[in-house]
Amino acid sequence: MADPSSYRPKPGQIPDSPGVYKFRDEHGRVIYVGKAKSLRQRLANYFQDLAGLHPRTRTMVTTAASVEWTVVSTEVEALQLEYSWIKEFDPRFNVKYRDDKSYPYLAVTLGEEFPRVQVMRGAKKKGVRYFGPYAHAWAIRETVDLLLRVFPVRTCSAGVFKRSAQIGRPCLLGYIGKCSAPCVGRVSPEEHRELAEEFCDFMAGRTGAHLRRLERGMQEAAEEMEYERAARLRDDIGALRRAMEKSAVVLADATDADLIALAEDELEAAVQIFHVRGGRVRGQRGWVTDKVEAVTTGDLVEHALQQLYGEEQGDAVPKEVLVPALPEPVEPVAQWLTQRRGSQVSLRIPQRGDKKDLMATVERNAQQALALHKTRRASDLTTRSRALEEIAQALDLDTVPLRIECFDISHLQGEDVVASMVVFEDGLARKSEYRRFQIKGFAGQDDVRAMHEVIGRRFRRYLQEKQKSGEWTEEPTEGVDGAGAAGVADATGPTAVADPAVDSDVDATDPTDPTDRLTDEDGRPKRFAYPPQLVVVDGGAPQVAAARRAMDELGIDDVAVCGLAKRLEEVWLPGEDDPVVLPRSSEGLYLLQRVRDEAHRFAITYQRSKRGKRLKSSPLDAVPGLGETRRQALLKHFGSLKKLRAATVEEICQVPGVGRKTAETVAAALATAVPSAPAVNTATGEIIEDDGAPPAVLSAERGQDR
Repeated sequence: MADPSSYRPKPGQIPDSPGVYKFRDEHGRVIYVGKAKSLRQRLANYFQDLAGLHPRTRTMVTTAASVEWTVVSTEVEALQLEYSWIKEFDPRFNVKYRDDKSYPYLAVTLGEEFPRVQVMRGAKKKGVRYFGPYAHAWAIRETVDLLLRVFPVRTCSAGVFKRSAQIGRPCLLGYIGKCSAPCVGRVSPEEHRELAEEFCDFMAGRTGAHLRRLERGMQEAAEEMEYERAARLRDDIGALRRAMEKSAVVLADATDADLIALAEDELEAAVQIFHVRGGRVRGQRGWVTDKVEAVTTGDLVEHALQQLYGEEQGDAVPKEVLVPALPEPVEPVAQWLTQRRGSQVSLRIPQRGDKKDLMATVERNAQQALALHKTRRASDLTTRSRALEEIAQALDLDTVPLRIECFDISHLQGEDVVASMVVFEDGLARKSEYRRFQIKGFAGQDDVRAMHEVIGRRFRRYLQEKQKSGEWTEEPTEGVDGAGAAGVADATGPTAVADPAVDSDVDATDPTDPTDRLTDEDGRPKRFAYPPQLVVVDGGAPQVAAARRAMDELGIDDVAVCGLAKRLEEVWLPGEDDPVVLPRSSEGLYLLQRVRDEAHRFAITYQRSKRGKRLKSSPLDAVPGLGETRRQALLKHFGSLKKLRAATVEEICQVPGVGRKTAETVAAALATAVPSAPAVNTATGEIIEDDGAPPAVLSAERGQDR
């Protein structure tokens, strides 16, 4: 536990200006981000007597090892910078609302030639108009089904639309009158877009004009004795009214507003938001948060506003935001909302009337959400805690393994050998910490040697990080199994970390380079900087012994190792002749199985990806100066790679865009390339001639994934 006085800034060093500050721990990770109207006054509050601090604040300042700040010109800029840093660094002591679901939206893809109505989740896309969010996707589909009778907009996917256009026949919705069938030209693109815009107008609350237009049309049809058309319009009006009944009027003055309510206790808080547009509730969502810092209701409201509108612009921010308590101070937050919308936004507490009554309804929803969350979490936490305790007891660990890393090796008959590392913290998968490895230290199939290599590589990275931070003064052992540092390439999901001598499909970095992404000086989580309490390997005694030997060679003696064998689900420990057998009903065994299975899934996925890239490769890929366009032109001209290999330089020169120098290079490359083995149709035994198609298409896979 750090003493805050050890990193307290000197008197007069902190400016008396608005700004944003960051507390970092001993590893350089950002653990808290805050803003202040006066940095000097706010930071002084953290360095008073520890006994006078709130317990959560006391925990934060004793975990921190340094503090830094950035001066801004206004409080609004401080608010925006605070939101950006919280999103970027994900500090552990900041309030972060946890959304337990991805809320569905009703979306209209106005950016397409033929706009489509569909249900969408996740990040918002450009050129799409959204309505919602809704609590359930089925509620959206029911509403759309009613509205399609009046506004027959396309709802099919791109594939169905293209197929219908090719065969000249619409889908079922086109036949029953719930699609205007633009795919077969029943309406023009302009007419279909007008339908989509009318659909959007109705969903936005401008319902009166459409109803009046349909009623006039019904009366005119009746006067002209066109009773069938009048009946259809009557049914259309009924469909629109039923759709409107699904979102009853809650505010008579057609208000556009968001109502935010909170329910909280000493440890957690739940927030509920009702989105009211045109006086009707058009969407609802909610979040829950741990109160990891000392916060007031106004602070919770401010954090909710940041999360709700931090990525929004324009009409997505309503004219009026009603809250149970105002942030302190309120002016910067109101000004920030106004900037996001582009016009004045009213941020206030409802005092009377319909808005106060509706706020009471939102508060009841928040209270129910908090109660439901506590019921679920109590059960979940109890189960996970019991699982970790059972593992600690079975493996004779001093403490429960809060961080577990599991490693698995995957290959196809000794080719494309890769490994995976998955991380579970507090019994839950932490996918941002997953890592992938390419085995480059040797060729062939040797799971034990591969496991030794991967474990050594992972903990060499850990020792390098300790050296950079000054926590480790000894030089780590050179090599793991003689392969050297260039023997393994490590990669992660979206990016990769590897040695310079690796394949081109992995991003390379140099551990000695100060710009290496492992040298994390801005507070982002480092890739291999934190050790686990338990390493689990997929395998039995040989794999466990290899993992233990790799760590012993590096001097790592404070990390436990075990292996989980698939055959009988036995847990193997280093140096033990007999495995530990956990009961089949054990929560600890179930957690180890989930960790092992996740590592296997992650490794298999990576191995198949690498194999797919290799199978799609061609000798033409290695020809310098030959791009994709001319490669395709060569294959199209000759019909197959076999015929191209047999062609002369003069014949290759006849391909448009290919000069003599390029033709000579292609001929030389194909002459030196080793022809691949003939593909075989495993069903008939027939040898398939090489026609330039990827081998993955020509032949069935031989062997079995491991």
